[in-house]
Amino acid sequence: MRRILAQAHKELIQLVRDRMALAMALVLPMMIAFLIGTSFKLSVSDLSIVVQDLDGSSASRRLIDAFRASVTLHVVTSAASQSPEQALQHGAYAVLVIPVHFGRDTLRGTNTPVQLLVDASDSNTAYLMSGYASRIIAAYNAGAPVQQPVQASIRLWFNPGLLDKLYLGPGVFVLALSMFLPLLGALAMAKEGQLGTIMQVYVSSIPAHQYLLGNILSFMVVGIAECVPLLALLFTYFGVRFAADPTPFLVATVLYIFCVAAFGVMVGVAIPNQIGAISVVALGGYLLSFLLSGLLFPIANIPAGIRWISNFVWAKHYMTVVRDAFLQGAGWPSTWFEIVIIGGMGSLFYVVAWNTMRRMQLK
Repeated sequence: MRRILAQAHKELIQLVRDRMALAMALVLPMMIAFLIGTSFKLSVSDLSIVVQDLDGSSASRRLIDAFRASVTLHVVTSAASQSPEQALQHGAYAVLVIPVHFGRDTLRGTNTPVQLLVDASDSNTAYLMSGYASRIIAAYNAGAPVQQPVQASIRLWFNPGLLDKLYLGPGVFVLALSMFLPLLGALAMAKEGQLGTIMQVYVSSIPAHQYLLGNILSFMVVGIAECVPLLALLFTYFGVRFAADPTPFLVATVLYIFCVAAFGVMVGVAIPNQIGAISVVALGGYLLSFLLSGLLFPIANIPAGIRWISNFVWAKHYMTVVRDAFLQGAGWPSTWFEIVIIGGMGSLFYVVAWNTMRRMQLK
C-alpha cells in the first residue's frame, strides 16, 4: 500500500507542476458544462407560422386566435397574393391556409378542411410543428357543445416546468467527467512510453499492479477535485437538487471516477503514443458518451441496429444513476445494477492494463 500511495503522490506532484494539465482537469470541464448548458435548448418556442385567411369570417379569426394563444407558435399574417412556398423560403416554419367559405361551412356543420404546409427540412422541428398544430385544431374543435365521455387530466412529474437545465445539467456533469479525466490518464501513460521512461518501471522492483493502482489513484483524486466545481455549477446555475438519498450517487461517482481513470490508463499502456491515445479516448470518452449515453435524447430513440452498443458505454449507466439522483429519486432499488456495471467495467479496464503491462516487466 505504501508503494501505491508513493506512486500516486509522485503523479500528483507532476500534475500540479504541469499548469496546462491542471487547467485541463479543473477549468475546461466547467467551461464545457456551461457552454453545453447554455447552447442547447431541447424545447422549441417562437416558431413562426404564416396564416393566409382567404375567408375573413369570425370563425376564421377565432381559429387564428387559437394559434396566437399558443406560447410555442408565433403567428404572422400574410396577404393572399403571396404563395405558401415563398413564405416557407423566407423563414416560416409552416403556412396555414384557411379556405374561402370556411365560416359558412362551419355554421352548416360540414367538413371544413384547412391546409397546413410544414417545412420538413428539419424533420424534428417539422414533427413538433405538426403536433402543435394538430392539438390546437383539436382544441378548437372541442369548443363545440358536444359531451365528451373521456377527458384526460395531465400532470407532469419530476420536471413540472419542463426546464431544459434540469435535464441537461446531469448530462453535462457526466460528459465532463467522461472527457477530461481519461484524457489525462491516457496522455500521462502514453508519454511514459513515447519518451522511453517507462523502461525504468519495467526494470524496477515495483509490480505492475502497484504502479497502475498508484496512477489510477492519483487520477481519482483529480476526478474528485473536478467534481467539486461541477457540482457547484449544477446546484447554482442549473438549479438541480437531490431528489432523494444521495448515497447511490456518491458511490456511483467514486466507482465511475475509478472506471474512467482506469480506461485512460489502459489506453495509455496499450498505445504508447499520445496522438493515438487521444484518438481512442476521444472515441470512447467523448463521442460514444455524447451520442449513445442518453445525454440529448432517449436511448429508445437510437436506431435498433446500433442501440445495443449503448450497453457497453459506461457513461450511459452513470447517466441513469445521476438523473435518478437529481430528478426521479428512486434510489438503490432502481440503480444498484447500473452501479455494479460501472464497477465491473472499471475492473475490466484495470485487468486489461495490468495484463498488458505485466508481460513487459522482468521477473
